[in-house]
Order: sequence, then C-alpha cells, then structure tokens
Amino acid sequence: MHVEDGPVRRVTFDRPEARNAMTAAVARNLADALADLDPADHDAVVLAGEGEAFSAGGDIAAMADREESAPEAYERVRTTLGRVAAEVLTAPVPVVAKVNGDAVGAGLSLAALADFAYAAESARFGATFVTVGLVPDMGGTAILPRTIGLRATKELAFTGRLLSAEAAAEMDLINEAVPDDALDGRVADLVETLRDRPTESIALAKRAIHDNLGASWREGLDREAHVQALAYDTDAHAEGVAAFLAERDPDFD
Repeated sequence: MHVEDGPVRRVTFDRPEARNAMTAAVARNLADALADLDPADHDAVVLAGEGEAFSAGGDIAAMADREESAPEAYERVRTTLGRVAAEVLTAPVPVVAKVNGDAVGAGLSLAALADFAYAAESARFGATFVTVGLVPDMGGTAILPRTIGLRATKELAFTGRLLSAEAAAEMDLINEAVPDDALDGRVADLVETLRDRPTESIALAKRAIHDNLGASWREGLDREAHVQALAYDTDAHAEGVAAFLAERDPDFD
C-alpha cells in the first residue's frame, strides 16, 4: 500500500496482480494511515486502487493457508478489518473512495463506509462473502443497512450478486457513477470543494452524524447541541460570520 501525505492524503492499494486483495497486513496499514489524520494538517483522504480493481476483497489464497481457532479469528478480524471500519467512521476529515475498478467483499464495505464514493462506470460491486461461506465484514453488516436499506443489504449479502456502478449509484451505495476517463476529474473537483470548507466544522458534523446512527431522537438532539456548542467556539465559525458580514468569500485556511 502506498501513502502519499499532504493536505490531501492519498492511499493507494498497490497489489494489482492480486486485484488489491485485502490481507490482514493491508488492513493494518490502512488503519494506521487513517489513524493520525488531523484537521489542522489534512483536508481529506482519498482511497484508490492501482490497476483494474479498487479492491477484490479478501485474499482467498491466504484464507486457504490460514489455520486459526475461532477466538484467534475473532481477534484478527476485530483488530484488522474492524479497526479499518472504526477509523473510517471516526476520521476527522472526509474519506473519499475513488473506485477505479471492481469493489467486492471488503472492497464494497470500504466504499460504503467512505463519506463519499465515486466510481468508474466499468466498476462492479458485490458483497461476495457468501460465495466463500463468509458474512460481510469490515463494517458491512453495520453500515450497509443504514446506507442502502435492509432488503437491499440482504439481497447482496445472501446472493453475492454483482452490481454495475450505475445500479450501485441508484441504490445509494455510491454517490455517482462517472465515465472511466472522468473519474479523476470528478474526485479532484470534490476534493477542491472540501479544501475550501472548514475542516474542523466538517469533523464536528461527521461526529454528530455517526454518533447518532441508531440513537433515539432525544439522544441525537443532545449530541447535536454538544457539537454545535463546540463549533461556535472555532476559528472557522468566527471567519464564516466575519466573511458574511463583510460580503466576501471566507478564508478557512
């Protein structure tokens, strides 16, 4: 996995010969790349795959060689794939999935977890875990019902069928399917927009949105008031108000 740091951190899965399969080592490295993001230094993180696939999910060859007990498997999944899901959901900057090719298994889960997901029209999506006798992981069972609904989640998880990028967009699994040669430009436009917005405000909004998943509306209103109180005390809020009153564009840098 290649990580290019900067205001926009770019994480690229670089095992094209294995269709960027998600090994435990790759998952650990991905979690590490998401763990130290800071709104003071980063505006967004972009995930992409090298070659023809975004990520083809788990490494089947590694599964064939794996010998572990159920408790050992639990600990491995929790500290690798589960940790990736937690880091994406709690990352204080937007996580953007640039799905350049097939996203299946854990690759599909990762696209669903991301704050934004744009895909090339040639990409395919599938919760193919069932085809090797497994259940969706990397947060799949937690995020998919909230993203695409209960019945659609069951259809994907129980059948393992592949979806086109257009179908994935129609069910809100991704934001948009774009022509293959337009994907880089579409993601670049999004990232430029995000860089113009106050990252600390986005971090607070993301925190409230995710904390309120599954919460009662009363709990949600309390959390919302809490993060808004924090937002009122930020430089971004002060700059936004000053810019509005001065009838100028805000400078959130």
